[in-house]
Amino acid sequence: MNMLFGEYSNTLDDKGRIQFPAKLRSVLQQDGLVVTRGLDNCLMLFTVDEWTSLSEKIMGSASLFDDKKRMVLRRFISPAQEVAFDKSGRLSIPQSLRDFAGLKGECTILGINKYMELWDSERYREYLERTESSFIQAASESMGDILL
Repeated sequence: MNMLFGEYSNTLDDKGRIQFPAKLRSVLQQDGLVVTRGLDNCLMLFTVDEWTSLSEKIMGSASLFDDKKRMVLRRFISPAQEVAFDKSGRLSIPQSLRDFAGLKGECTILGINKYMELWDSERYREYLERTESSFIQAASESMGDILL
């Protein structure tokens, strides 16, 4: 699979379906994706292969007797659902995941190399504004040597 990248805007319809960008679909070459709760009140979307690899790593390092690891299992692995593209290239996002991410109309889809994020566009704008100063510092610390 090639890298996933780009920022796309699409509208979630009344039935909870979102038109998935053709550019991302052509890179994916999949019939569907795995969708789960992400960080920062967005959804994370993975190919089935990426999800299988990631969830196996998480489960392999998880201990049922560790509070924090159980929390990750319950909040990240448990809510995951596989969703298929319909004939029109739309994904139907389950209601529980739409509620978690506050998806209600205009949405933003981000391609982030091996996975994607689905945001309510207003929440995404607020996130960008709220984290602008932190981003500058984080970019300097984590990418300063790379970009030289």
